[in-house]
Amino acid sequence: MAGDEPVTAPDQHKPGHRKSGRIGAVVSAVALVLMAFCGTEEGRVEDIWLFGIAALLLAIVIGDAVLRRNGLRS
Repeated sequence: MAGDEPVTAPDQHKPGHRKSGRIGAVVSAVALVLMAFCGTEEGRVEDIWLFGIAALLLAIVIGDAVLRRNGLRS
C-alpha cells in the first residue's frame, strides 16, 4: 500500500490540457482541408469525408467554447 499518497476520487482527476486539445483539433481540421485540396483522387467522396470530419472537429471546438462562455460546462 502507498501510505503517503492522498486518497482521491476518480472525478477529481482532470484529463489533459484543454487549450492544447482545442489547438490540436483546429490544426487537425486545417490539415484535413489541405489534404482535400492536395489530393490526387479523381472521385469526390474522399473530399466530402475530409471536409465533413474537419467541419465536425470545428463544430465541437466552437460548441465547447460557447458552453464554457455561458457557464454550462466547467
